[in-house]
Amino acid sequence: MRSSNPVFSRRGFSRDNGYAGFNAAPQAGAPAAGANPYAQGAAANPYATNPYAQPDAQHGAPQAPVRSGAMTIDDVVTRTAITLGTVVLGAALAWALLPVDEANIGKSYGIAIGAALVAFVLSLVQSFKRRPVPALIVSYAAFEGVFLGVISSAVSTYIGPGVVMQAVMGTMCVFAGVLLAYKMRWIRVTRRFYGFVMAAAVGFMLLMVVNLLFAVFGGGDGLGFRSGGLGILFGVIGIILGACFLALDFKQVEDGIAYGAPREESWLAAFGLTMTLVWIYLEMLRLFAILSGDD
Repeated sequence: MRSSNPVFSRRGFSRDNGYAGFNAAPQAGAPAAGANPYAQGAAANPYATNPYAQPDAQHGAPQAPVRSGAMTIDDVVTRTAITLGTVVLGAALAWALLPVDEANIGKSYGIAIGAALVAFVLSLVQSFKRRPVPALIVSYAAFEGVFLGVISSAVSTYIGPGVVMQAVMGTMCVFAGVLLAYKMRWIRVTRRFYGFVMAAAVGFMLLMVVNLLFAVFGGGDGLGFRSGGLGILFGVIGIILGACFLALDFKQVEDGIAYGAPREESWLAAFGLTMTLVWIYLEMLRLFAILSGDD
């Protein structure tokens, strides 16, 4: 099961209000913090300058008129719908075609693990590319859907038929809640916010890796971080981290539109949003499974 969040390797957009994007460190030739990352010169980048842009009075973001070829919110919504739709389709097919009954559970689990590994590799390849590759992103979504379909079917069969729907509804509620909080500016993504989220995520992942190692070599549930009271606590922490990653994703989209990012960057935004929602869904599924098992 791939349980790391893509924000670790995702690039973002710089901005004058103090948030420098998702890069852990500036790369050679990268724009300085607060500069437009697409300002490469008028000849090379048609979005570099805009003499008519006026600062937004409420948020201080440069508001440029929509140009042909620049990313818009409609582009992000469309690409995200494509990737999420592919995940859902892959999950539905896996649920129907890869049963987790006693006769087929080994085969289904094997295919699910293989799909998860392929999805992880595809996400890494995309993360290291300078430009988004739609074929890679859609393929990632398809394999991730297969993995989620088998895991969800297993939880529904062996723990409770209502757990999957609870996880889906919980994921939707987290998305809607974070989007509302971000739009109302109850959440402000700053350097400090970014640093706190990254530090918490690294600590969370290290604990999960240690727990996995203890489970593999010591048997049982390792240190107990995925069952009982500790499992519930870490499930809630994982969901909160996912919500924070969503805020980072929304910031990425907002900055990309404000700076006139090329339309192809909407695929990168969709990729990030999809991976974050997968993270939240898996944590929700694990949390509700623990709660149902304790009943």
